[in-house]
Amino acid sequence: MPTVELTKDNFNSTLESNDTVLIDFWASWCGPCKMFAPVYEKAAESNPDLVFGKVDTEAQQELAAAFDIRSIPTLMIVRDKIVVFSQPGALPESALTDVIDQARKLDMDEVRASVADQQASETQA
Repeated sequence: MPTVELTKDNFNSTLESNDTVLIDFWASWCGPCKMFAPVYEKAAESNPDLVFGKVDTEAQQELAAAFDIRSIPTLMIVRDKIVVFSQPGALPESALTDVIDQARKLDMDEVRASVADQQASETQA
């Protein structure tokens, strides 16, 4: 499946209608982004059951700001509308494959419980 260009208009609907979405925050002037692009495209082809999106941080500054993107490329994985991975820097193919495998194996009931616990403790603080 080819990557999807994510914008403020389709971002939320993409997350809501898909279980797992990988997001590459990038810019056309960014050298490491250009190096990471073919690795990301290959992973998209190898994982047709997942949605691979790209956010052009120059064109979609509101989205980049909403996710506090300070360095590009930044890879984010959202599963069941919860960010389960976020890391700046271009990943080599083997590391990207490993991160995808780990995201697939997550027990989302445990993740939701952990998020709820964290939110509860922040409310009490």
